[in-house]
Amino acid sequence: MERFKLKNYDSTKIKNLAIAGHAGSGKTSLTEALLYKSGTTDRLGKISDGNTVSDFTPDEIARKTSVYTSLTTLETGEYKVNILDTPGLFDYEGEMIEGIYASGCVLITVSAKSGVKVGTHKAYDCAKKYNKPTMFVVTKLDDDNANFNNVLTQLKAEFGPTVCPVVVPVIADRKIVSYVNLIEMQAYKYVNGKAEPTDMPTAEVAANMEYRIDGLVEAVSEAVAETDEALFEKFFSGEAFTQKELTDGIHKGMNSGAITPVVCVSSTDLAGIDMLLKEIDLLLPPPSEKDAMVGEDANGELVEVACNENDPMTAFVFKTVADPFVGKMSFMKVFSGKIAPNKAVVNATTGAADKIGKLVTLLGKKQTDVSEANCGDIVVALKMNVNTNDTICDASRVVQFPAMQFPKGSYKMAVKAKSQGDESKISAAISRILEEDKTVSYEQDPDTLEQIISTLGGVHLDSVICKLKNSFGVDIDVSVPKIAYRETIRKKVKVQGRHKKQSGGHGQYGDVWIEFEPCVSDELIFEEKVFGGAVPKNFFPAVEKGLQESIKKGVLAGFPVVGLKAILVDGSYHPVDSSEMAFKMAASIAYKEGMRLADPVLLEPIGALNVLVPDDNTGDIMGELNKRRGRVLGMNPSEKAGLTEVVAEVPMAEMADFTMYLRQTTQGRGSYTFEKVRYEQLPANLVADVIAKNAVND
Repeated sequence: MERFKLKNYDSTKIKNLAIAGHAGSGKTSLTEALLYKSGTTDRLGKISDGNTVSDFTPDEIARKTSVYTSLTTLETGEYKVNILDTPGLFDYEGEMIEGIYASGCVLITVSAKSGVKVGTHKAYDCAKKYNKPTMFVVTKLDDDNANFNNVLTQLKAEFGPTVCPVVVPVIADRKIVSYVNLIEMQAYKYVNGKAEPTDMPTAEVAANMEYRIDGLVEAVSEAVAETDEALFEKFFSGEAFTQKELTDGIHKGMNSGAITPVVCVSSTDLAGIDMLLKEIDLLLPPPSEKDAMVGEDANGELVEVACNENDPMTAFVFKTVADPFVGKMSFMKVFSGKIAPNKAVVNATTGAADKIGKLVTLLGKKQTDVSEANCGDIVVALKMNVNTNDTICDASRVVQFPAMQFPKGSYKMAVKAKSQGDESKISAAISRILEEDKTVSYEQDPDTLEQIISTLGGVHLDSVICKLKNSFGVDIDVSVPKIAYRETIRKKVKVQGRHKKQSGGHGQYGDVWIEFEPCVSDELIFEEKVFGGAVPKNFFPAVEKGLQESIKKGVLAGFPVVGLKAILVDGSYHPVDSSEMAFKMAASIAYKEGMRLADPVLLEPIGALNVLVPDDNTGDIMGELNKRRGRVLGMNPSEKAGLTEVVAEVPMAEMADFTMYLRQTTQGRGSYTFEKVRYEQLPANLVADVIAKNAVND
């Protein structure tokens, strides 16, 4: 990697790729194969051995899967290629979003064994949301159960006519004998990982294949013809396209979104990897073509920022790594001008002045110093005071780019330090995690006073716990959050509260009659209707204070009391022994007696649920919500095809594991939001259980 210090690449010679797709579809293995085949690395790492370049953290090695988006860099031909290897597990969706946002093109891996999955669609949808060209890479062709034709048919059926095969395998007797590059119209066979030109498939082989090569060539030509009027006329006249016309047409079609090429590889024996490197050179757009951005200036006016090296510098922080040894690492995509260490900049997001720190490029965890980076490039700045979604720019042109949108964590757990006294360490460590992962949130529940961490799922939470321990030396325990029940009354009562005590010297005497009745209020409503000075006015505040302190704990299970109105109507006092404390105690006695007699009940919090599910799963979800004591209020068609929004109200006590249920039922396609809206009476058959659990907790 030392060569990158010597050569500076302009925006026409840079390619930025994100590799995305369903978990287990071969993203990291593909990254490893590209690095090895390009000569960037001298060995082919394996996930099973824990020695790949892009999965290098202890968590990733232990899980044998990507947890973070990693940056690697290689040279192919005259290009510098930045590769962002993104995780496929849905729990790490935020990492995928960061990688795709910073890319110039998204390579979506699809296993030839298992085909198109939910993660394939998630990666494709995210790429289209950010207007990124896409390419499907069919992987694992060496697997005995691989079936390229099935996958190609599935891709066409699910992603439409833009799907355009470019490299396909020739299969005879269930084995791959060669690969055909449909642009070159040349077949290659692989011997010890090296491509050798070979004859195109014979008529006999072609007749037995599940797809016809000439039919695929026709499909490619038709797709290219749609990109240009002159090419369409040539196609219509029956004339064959030249290799350059095919290359330029696919390139143009990728930029417009009209063509999604399909190539195929085997990352283990490196078959097809050299052709993929060639297609990266020829077909994928450099930043100079696709990296124009629209941002807002200081006045809120829209400004278009072109990828021009002579313009003032703008860069976007798309990812942050909180490294306890190196310090904060800010991954930046440079959109205009040039970036260099020690350059004074403005953070357009916060308005603060800053200075560019040390710049490096990465090969996994290996850092190489960078003296300057041109627009279109991706670099990492060390120890800067910036965060993910910040725009930094030259003071001569302050512009802010739109922030990435991240999914909100819906899997909530209460957090507690394993060792006493570590609470402050937890807060400091989690604040670093929050800088790094925008899908995590951490806040105190105002009702239960528990510290609640929200993640995208159980695996995501495990990774956060692992990072807290390994990187920051913090051990935490997690548990299901407590439910903030409430207590109230259902009937009106009038009770006496009398506090009388004689213990030598002045005694204590307070006597009140209070009416308690239900009302609609979260706060205690206190009134006084005392006649004839039965209770002196100067003791009214003491009575109210005694009640305010008492309602913090109800008589059923110790939960706060709501919906209570208290009216002081009568009482008596002693000219010597009465005091504020005595009347406060008398009010407390009246409260306990009044609550007991006024038909107390438990209230539970109810939340508004909006859940987006595939049409096929609406029945499953509605049945499940009924089991969870929910009320389905209706269904709405979604803007996204094939999805329906189910609107419901569900008790919060029933939602602890809903994230996991929804993911399992919908294979990760479902999502939801859930917000507390009000309290309702807890069904009588559940009261004893709640009281018993609370007694144990106390």
